[in-house]
Amino acid sequence: MTAPAIVGFGMTEMSLKPGASPLELACTATRSAVNDAGLELCDIDGLLVGSSQGIRPDRLGVAFASQGGFADLRLLEHVEIKGATSIAMIQHARIAVASRAARAVVCVFADAPLVAGRAAGSTYAHSGGHSGARGLERASGVLGSVPTYALLTNRWMHTSGGSADDLCAVATTTRDWAQRNPDAVVRSPLDRDGYYASPMIADPLRRLDCARPVNGAVAVVVATDPAIGAGSRVTIRGAGRDHPVRHRRSGGESWFGGGRRAVDDALAEAGMTRADLDTAQLYDPFSAVTLMLLEEYDLARGARAGDFVRAGETGPGGVLPTNTGGGQLSGFYLQGMTPLSEAVVQLRGHGGERQVDGATTALVGGIGGRIDHHAALVLERAA
Repeated sequence: MTAPAIVGFGMTEMSLKPGASPLELACTATRSAVNDAGLELCDIDGLLVGSSQGIRPDRLGVAFASQGGFADLRLLEHVEIKGATSIAMIQHARIAVASRAARAVVCVFADAPLVAGRAAGSTYAHSGGHSGARGLERASGVLGSVPTYALLTNRWMHTSGGSADDLCAVATTTRDWAQRNPDAVVRSPLDRDGYYASPMIADPLRRLDCARPVNGAVAVVVATDPAIGAGSRVTIRGAGRDHPVRHRRSGGESWFGGGRRAVDDALAEAGMTRADLDTAQLYDPFSAVTLMLLEEYDLARGARAGDFVRAGETGPGGVLPTNTGGGQLSGFYLQGMTPLSEAVVQLRGHGGERQVDGATTALVGGIGGRIDHHAALVLERAA
């Protein structure tokens, strides 16, 4: 049987201004993906929906099945594992089409956090509720992810010997990639001086260490039928997940560890090693996370992650081009769909000025929470 593959891809414009609703964005991306696969909406019999966390009236859910014009679905779910959601949707879809529980499955993520009259990050800052640990954080003034990731970054620097120069290297490298990507929302040149001129948000994280929220959507179609999407298929070769189940009040290290298994499992299933990877697309809500994942996933070829990035190994011409669309820092922040979409673009050979020469394999990494959830895919350009 033909291996499950991503056979259709659709993406809206990524906007820095309030505008279309998540529903409208999801409809646009989905129709584009279905058309790209050479199908009609009536050919789709599976739908997996992802959305940003938090209780929001416009949040995309399973009602999209009727709102988006679908009918007679054999599979319908709303999936949420925070930043690992997009990869989880691909895993679910892959199982469904391989088992013939569905023939063609759409996986879609849409978000519109930018709202008139509110600061860009306010929608995320108020997600997650007010009880339990989140309630304690709010009472202490730790509102949203930036302060908590600043704590995590300081801890990583202490345990790894990392520095602010390492964060700077990630930010400037991703900006270099973004300048080659017409879909990136931040494309102005960035050097060391520009990085250090960026205001501090929560020490050691500056504004340029933080992802840029956008309003947008991405959808893909997953199928096994070789007649669907012929000539533009991206084969799903391996997948892995790891959920360490952190206990922040326990003794010892409670931030790191556990994620490597997700990558090991995905590579093992694909019959590949890290040396076989042509590119890596990693979830990077903050510059420090790229460094953490390069080390956690053993991708830095035995070097410290900061040294690896500063040597240019994740940039154009490096041994492991990483976040080649500008990532979430300079490209666009659409949670786990950001790295997934760039992997598809690269493996289809549609990267234009940022295209990695000869790229046939890609690792996609997604995280959720405070690096509480890890998910990985190994993708390959179909022969």
